[in-house]
Amino acid sequence: MGLVQEFKDFAFKGNVVDLAVAVIIGGAFGKIVSSFVDDVITPLLLNPALKAAGAENIAQLTWNGVQYGNFLSAVLSFFVIALVLFMVIKAVNKVNKPKEVAPAGPTDDQVLLTEIRDLLKNK
Repeated sequence: MGLVQEFKDFAFKGNVVDLAVAVIIGGAFGKIVSSFVDDVITPLLLNPALKAAGAENIAQLTWNGVQYGNFLSAVLSFFVIALVLFMVIKAVNKVNKPKEVAPAGPTDDQVLLTEIRDLLKNK
């Protein structure tokens, strides 16, 4: 098998294409979540809470030249994004909840085999 054919088989397998689509959709969804956190959650909830705590510019906090405020800001951002994602996934799971399927009756083959078994049992 030639190198071109091997590459074609690899590149166009369902798994590789599915993964590429998932990465692209994930990147787009990441932008949506980031915008939601930056443009909605932060101004409505986080900024008032930081003002009340007296830490309006958390990213500018330093101690002996160590800018630990940037780290705290990143950690806080992570927790807010994780919370938003949790709520979104929980809502999606609630919408996509699988419906319970009633068990199907026996197939024709199963009915026939049951009849044969019963006839043999009665002999």
